[in-house]
Amino acid sequence: MRVSVSSLDWLNLGMRFFTDSAQVHCPYCGESFELIVDTSAGDQSYIEDCYVCCAPIHFSITVDFEGELVVLAQHENDC
Repeated sequence: MRVSVSSLDWLNLGMRFFTDSAQVHCPYCGESFELIVDTSAGDQSYIEDCYVCCAPIHFSITVDFEGELVVLAQHENDC
């Protein structure tokens, strides 16, 4: 799933964090919510509960060759 991204650059306690936000849809209940991603951590894969139905979502996050954030949200058992 490709998502629209708005870049934010936060300064926190003298450390620089680069974050992007992405609108994602829960693969269980279908509800949409905003996901904030720390892009300074590189490619990521982790499980986070849906903010609406509390089901475990497996997120795979990468930045493509054009610099766009790519977020894949899957059922926990599909990964």
